[in-house]
Amino acid sequence: MFTSLSGKSVLVTGGSSGIGLGIARQFSIQGAKVFITARNADKVEAVAAGMRAEGLQVEGLAADVANAASVEALMHTVEKMHGGLDVLCCNAGIFPSSALESLAEADWDRVMATNAKGTFLCVQAALPLLRLAEYGRVILTSSITGPVTGSPGWVHYGASKAAQLGFMRTAAIELAKDRITVNAILPGNIITEGFLDVAADYQTGVAASIPLKRLGTSEDVASAALFFASREAGYITGQSLIIDGGQVLPESLQALV
Repeated sequence: MFTSLSGKSVLVTGGSSGIGLGIARQFSIQGAKVFITARNADKVEAVAAGMRAEGLQVEGLAADVANAASVEALMHTVEKMHGGLDVLCCNAGIFPSSALESLAEADWDRVMATNAKGTFLCVQAALPLLRLAEYGRVILTSSITGPVTGSPGWVHYGASKAAQLGFMRTAAIELAKDRITVNAILPGNIITEGFLDVAADYQTGVAASIPLKRLGTSEDVASAALFFASREAGYITGQSLIIDGGQVLPESLQALV
């Protein structure tokens, strides 16, 4: 049995929807005090209020992870409301689709600013709080796209997700002396609001290419985050865990016949 996370202070960026919301919900269910953030103030507060109505300890605040001043203000608020921070989940990310040939420089910069620079800014700003924790945990939401696989239309997204892993490995070395671990989760195709918007035949085709024959859920990803946040994972740092139902394993679809 893992040590309880009850009472731990947890910040989930990009926590108002999708994987981030799933992570926030599962930490809350485990008794943690959760702070979620996203850029849309109305949405993040509505989501937090809804979770509080369920009896969960959740607060919300609008913030832009790509803006240093916004991130600093966020950390000050977390410290004021929670008294500290034990677990930082860097989940905020954007994924607009564009072919390499037509990809605008501004779109490249926007994706890298949110996904890669946002990770750096949040971890850096959280360090004073994480160093004061009994043990600090940083958990990055990367992706199989970029670090392991490629997908047309997401050259900028893939680059940003691979950048997160490069950041993770050196950050893990630098922060080990402070008893702070830094690890990453690499989700495959997860059922979120965005994925449900695509055609049903595409969803079916993706599921058919996964050995476990189903799409992942935000709860699947959240379970990995809970593990990395646990006391028992204290000797694991600088590592990445693929959560994809075996999607990256087959050499071809013939392997699944």
